[in-house]
Amino acid sequence: MIPGISSRKRFADLSEQEVLALAISSEEDDARIYRQYAEALREDYPDSAKIFDAMDAEEDEHRRRLIDLHKTRFGDVIPLIRREHVSGFYARRPVWLMENLGLEKMREQAEAMEREAENFYRMAAARTADADTRKLLGDLAAAEAGHSETAGALEQELLPEDARSRENREAHRRFVLTWVQPGLAGLMDGSVSTLAPIFATAFATHDTWTTFLVGLAASIGAGISMGFTEAASDDGQLSGRGSPFKRGLSSGVMTTVGGLGHALPYLITDFWTATVIAFVVVFIELWSIAWIQNRFMETPFLRATFQVVLGGALVFAAGALIGSG
Repeated sequence: MIPGISSRKRFADLSEQEVLALAISSEEDDARIYRQYAEALREDYPDSAKIFDAMDAEEDEHRRRLIDLHKTRFGDVIPLIRREHVSGFYARRPVWLMENLGLEKMREQAEAMEREAENFYRMAAARTADADTRKLLGDLAAAEAGHSETAGALEQELLPEDARSRENREAHRRFVLTWVQPGLAGLMDGSVSTLAPIFATAFATHDTWTTFLVGLAASIGAGISMGFTEAASDDGQLSGRGSPFKRGLSSGVMTTVGGLGHALPYLITDFWTATVIAFVVVFIELWSIAWIQNRFMETPFLRATFQVVLGGALVFAAGALIGSG
């Protein structure tokens, strides 16, 4: 391949046989993705899994009809051509990334897949002169266009309101346990535990650069420690708290962010300007923690505010007193 020149074929340059082959491989890929979605959801969201099972079966039926047409027109040997071989062709999300998708994201992804498939079949039908091929491609375009209604009908049949509500509650619970709770613990630890060393250094030295370095080291160190601790404390199998990697990532990143928030102002060379800005940042951090507790953990806002402010004030006072001593 010549560097800088794409080896992918343009859709307009495909023969009718290649268009059919591309449609067959695309239906196979879509059916495989729906199958993967169904398997991923089967244990925790069995009703939604049934919907993707039905969509998988429908894609397989499309593939069978396309293969029958290909046999009639071109024989049994189907050219190997896939989406990645065609320039500008729509791409599908790799199925190995699906574990990072939540239930609603899977539903949204399925809707996007059906819209893209409809556009493909309309373009393909417009390029063929064979009446039978044009009819089938047009029928498949109409079928893909109707999949939104089909999906709605399937949801009515397979996912009644009480089941959908139950699954949505379960999805929210998993989101809170996997991302929010570890992230909140990290933000609290990073914001509160670093107050003492940062402000102790600030009031002891009045040196903004030294204060920033201490804050940077404390934040990164605390983030690494919290991340590994969270990941190693629970594999999530029995507790249902989700992937230890995700929890460790959430906890570690938010711990670091919490500490860096009031360390970064000390990049300003004027001590009192940096310290006043750091005070403001601490207030924003503590308010954010209280809001997250109220929003996701259902902690009464006044109680959350009192707990966070009291803890932060005690740690800050300790750091300021030690630094001034």
